Amino acid sequence: MSRHAVWPILLAFALGACSDSTGPIDDDDDGPLPPNLTLRLEPFLSGAGLSSPIFLAQALDDGRIFVVMQSGRIEIAENGVLQATSFLDIRSRVLSGGERGMFSVAFHPQYATNRYFYVCFTEDVSGDIRVERFTTSATNPEVADPTTSKLIIEIPHPTYENHNGGLVTFGPDGMLYIGLGDGGSPSDAAGNSQNRNALLGSLLRIDVDTGDPYAIPADNPYAAGGGRGEVWAKGLRNPWRFSIDEPTQMLHIADVGQNAREEVNAQLYTAGGLNYGWPIMEGMNCYPPGTTGCTQTGLTLPALDYARAGGSCSVTGGYVYRGTAIDGLQGHYLYSDYCGGWLRSFRMSGGAVVDEKDWAITPAVDRPRSFGVDFDGELYIIGVTTIDKIVAGS
Repeated sequence: MSRHAVWPILLAFALGACSDSTGPIDDDDDGPLPPNLTLRLEPFLSGAGLSSPIFLAQALDDGRIFVVMQSGRIEIAENGVLQATSFLDIRSRVLSGGERGMFSVAFHPQYATNRYFYVCFTEDVSGDIRVERFTTSATNPEVADPTTSKLIIEIPHPTYENHNGGLVTFGPDGMLYIGLGDGGSPSDAAGNSQNRNALLGSLLRIDVDTGDPYAIPADNPYAAGGGRGEVWAKGLRNPWRFSIDEPTQMLHIADVGQNAREEVNAQLYTAGGLNYGWPIMEGMNCYPPGTTGCTQTGLTLPALDYARAGGSCSVTGGYVYRGTAIDGLQGHYLYSDYCGGWLRSFRMSGGAVVDEKDWAITPAVDRPRSFGVDFDGELYIIGVTTIDKIVAGS
């Protein structure tokens, strides 16, 4: 079954779920790793055309894989080869470099019929974060029409170039989720992450199928007041990558730390109004380092954190594996670190992290920036100049 085929089932379940629940749902079909399972990286894309890749996605079960380049292009790969013509090229509108650029693409759940897709990028003049909708050409599915650009939301990012976040993805509920960093500077100097009226330092949830350009879902935690209606969760520093595992409804947010700790949060994606703690907490520790007795009331602590030691510096969040090619890996969340270059995984069971595994990939990935998933649930890891597919070891 494709990953899209289960959406109607999960949508019915999600609408009946308690929005204030914070406990994870475990998939009884998932289990411990087979003792002899190994993983390796199989080259998927490389070469001169692969210029600063930053995200990968598949829209339909048609063999085409879309690769986002930080500069502001989206390319199509077929049979492991980049096509000569860009799917979308808006480089003239994108401020790229450092932590700025085009970050991700999300294809509408009805992309096959409406041809809508959404991109998140930093705007060329101001550096503000924009999410825009584009439409694929009616006559040529290999090319999008840049003149169809429609602004969905713009978030001012006035002072610093870092902590943009930048992932957009559709949930099984059909809502568009947007991860936003705290706006940059050490220690969230602007106070965005704990400010419910600030969009920065948040996970947003909006309805792009209702209203123009979007509507606030009625079950968002501040839809009736008390904060910005778009806000779904607060207390985030730089949620560069997050993902929703449809079978278990688990939302995994990999939030980049300040100086000492990196974290992965794991909660039901239907649980709105959570506060992940930044800058009161960095990982599971009080912030700044050395602080004791910080008030943790009302905060949701990460499922897992790790120290910036042994060369690690910035968590790169991935996905729960739901493919079929690697038997026994199903239900395990894979993640990495930009400086560490390693590949690790864990599984949630009974609300706790179990089966932690370091896969000892050699050589290490060169500055892994993102993971990708195809229509069949197989996973890819994106380095600065290469994209590899994660496969079972031989």
